[in-house]
Amino acid sequence: MSEQPLLVLNAGSSSLKLSLLNVAGEVLVREQRNWSPLASQDGDLERLLETWLPQTLAPWLGPGGQGLLLVGHRVVHGGLRFSEATPLNAEVLKAIETLVPLAPLHNAVALRLMRWLGTWQPQLPQWACFDTAFHASLGAEEFTYAIPASWRRQGLRRFGFHGLNHQHVSEVVQRRWRAGGRLGSPRLISAHLGAGCSLCAIAAGRSVATTMGFTPMEGLVMASRSGSIDPGLLLHQLRQGLSLADLDQALNHEGGLLGLSERTADMRELRRLSAGGADGCVDPGAQLAIAVFRHRLLQGIGAMAASLQGVDVIALTGGIGEHDGELHTELVAALSWLHPFELLTVSADEEGMVARSCLAAMARG
Repeated sequence: MSEQPLLVLNAGSSSLKLSLLNVAGEVLVREQRNWSPLASQDGDLERLLETWLPQTLAPWLGPGGQGLLLVGHRVVHGGLRFSEATPLNAEVLKAIETLVPLAPLHNAVALRLMRWLGTWQPQLPQWACFDTAFHASLGAEEFTYAIPASWRRQGLRRFGFHGLNHQHVSEVVQRRWRAGGRLGSPRLISAHLGAGCSLCAIAAGRSVATTMGFTPMEGLVMASRSGSIDPGLLLHQLRQGLSLADLDQALNHEGGLLGLSERTADMRELRRLSAGGADGCVDPGAQLAIAVFRHRLLQGIGAMAASLQGVDVIALTGGIGEHDGELHTELVAALSWLHPFELLTVSADEEGMVARSCLAAMARG
């Protein structure tokens, strides 16, 4: 097995994550830089990469370094075409570019990373791993919208997202399940709760239902994304004269916990404000935000349990899922009707999943 490490780059909507892992999955370097495409100027990303990556990777790419085995990228939207780790070439880059309108912040940034790396280190093999790929197993009854046939023929359907982390959670939970001497696979609900939030119902290690749809906006209440709302409300706002740009801004960046609280999208701060804050005054907006978030989450868990015809394990992951102890307590109490099930916490690891996916695809040839 090669001694060369793998570089994984994860372009989010507010940060860039870099992980260097050996082929055994051990992390050698893990760094993050805050960077937002919404707040940046032209060329900001490339200038960041020019100062950051050469310095961080110098021990491997400089004189005497053994080089890198490959670079893996997390790509949010793979559409219908991409359902596994895929080596990059001109055709694949063009195909990813056609999907930018469906995930403009994430796919566009990932493409800029790929192209910059291709210029800086053209000899490095680059691979793309897609957040939608894990949901390729969804049945037609799950991915089909009840919309006109002419729309469906355009490829307008549910895709699902956060698939890399849902797949990671599934693998971790299955290992724990079998280590406990239990046979088969658990009926699992993976709850990715962070700035973006989604649920995934997993049976026999395969995604059978999820809350995100055609875009990452559908489903649960998120930090600044609205989650599911009545399409009629959107039609009403358009008829009132709201522009498409303003509608997009409101639904993606002014809704969710931020819109409900009118204060913050940070669950930790909302918990503090709902408990009285520094001045002891309870903030009703914070309380409302937490209540709506929890209510929609419980509804979603019920729907996922129905898809699985029961549940053995609920695994919480992501910034809120892993660290909000009050939410854990609330879920145990509110889901008592669903017992018996195990409530677990699994640390998110999209970068590790990207590395494992690339190595597996390489081994298959």
